[in-house]
Amino acid sequence: MSISRWKSLVETAKYQIYTSHKHDPFLNLSIEHYLLQKTPPDSTVLFLYVNKPCIVIGRNQNPWLEVNLGLLKQPPESVGRCDEGGQSRDVCLVRRRSGGGAVFHDDGNVNYSVICPSASFTRDKHAEMVTRAIRQFNKRARVNERHDIVLDQGYPIEGNGVADPFDLHKTAFQSDRSLKVSGSAYKITRQRSLHHGTCLLSSHSLASIPHFLRSPACPFLKARGVESVRTPVGNVFPNNQDNFGNIKDAFERSVIEAFRSLYGLDHESIQLFNDLSARQLASVGSVLRSGETWATGRFGKDLESMAKIREGIEELKSPRWMYGQTPQFILSSHAHEEDERERPPLPDSFPPFARVYLKARGGAFTETRISISRDEGVSHLEIDKFDTLLKDRNVHEIDDFEGLFATTGWKSSLEVSRIGQWLNTMFGKRT
Repeated sequence: MSISRWKSLVETAKYQIYTSHKHDPFLNLSIEHYLLQKTPPDSTVLFLYVNKPCIVIGRNQNPWLEVNLGLLKQPPESVGRCDEGGQSRDVCLVRRRSGGGAVFHDDGNVNYSVICPSASFTRDKHAEMVTRAIRQFNKRARVNERHDIVLDQGYPIEGNGVADPFDLHKTAFQSDRSLKVSGSAYKITRQRSLHHGTCLLSSHSLASIPHFLRSPACPFLKARGVESVRTPVGNVFPNNQDNFGNIKDAFERSVIEAFRSLYGLDHESIQLFNDLSARQLASVGSVLRSGETWATGRFGKDLESMAKIREGIEELKSPRWMYGQTPQFILSSHAHEEDERERPPLPDSFPPFARVYLKARGGAFTETRISISRDEGVSHLEIDKFDTLLKDRNVHEIDDFEGLFATTGWKSSLEVSRIGQWLNTMFGKRT
């Protein structure tokens, strides 16, 4: 594929449809960002991709609150399967550029992205488009009041389970219980709006997702920014988890057809995706086609050679973006005036008179108060000593709090060690 030709089409075509055959979340999100920045103000773009196992948090979220970071380095067997080379795959952490909550991606999940003029954007428009595509396979799909796509799990209301094709917000099934299969996030500028979402098709990881998206620090950490709304999830194809290749091909073609129909494109515009399956396209590498008003293509690693996309990848991988973007938060072992919530019982090993208060902004400690002794005079000395160790330190750069505290040579070394162990658990440090 000619990179220069693709760049030209990106900057001129009114309708664009692309799929990626690479599973790198940093690459795919950077391609998406490039399309948001470079496509014409009046254009509409559809981009579909699959990521390797990863957790993607929103721009304004706190990774220590949203994610069990300790599991990322030691994923459960159900998620840490082997790749084609037989190597164990860890789950990586990604912070996207849009808002919204934390989501889990794996190779049973297809991600969709639609970029359109802000003047014609609504939060339901493309959720309805994807729901229309899902209904080709599962009539229980609908868009709920949060603009998520869910599957109603109740009995048929009218006995036949056939949904009204024109009503994407109701199904022919009882809606007292539903499973979320697709959540969305948005980035809206003056001229352009990005709506991207996940779609759980046949993920093997449903049982593991709650473990990954539940931090042990949750009851002790009070954060600014956006907190995720946790909802029961399911698969569009619950009984076909070992046939993802064919399922993915069918789903992508269905979404592409729904996009074509929504925007009144001719059938020639999507012929590329009907001619070859995703696996066939991957075997022939990158492909690009275009017409008078449209461009379609499938690509991946070859776009890493573009400077703007490389810059995007480097930014997403940088600690400054991943952790430094974190809004202010407070981690505290006990209730206080800034966070009056009742705490769960602390571990039996936690020193009985110890108190921990840590405030951080931009991922670095700005205020620390840790004490162990019940004696007020001694506790002030302890607070000063801990503050010297932690003040202005980046949280992600501390590999082991217990090891860091061991360098102080305190007489109460066991209690200090126990505080360090507790903080390792809270911040997902694997030692």
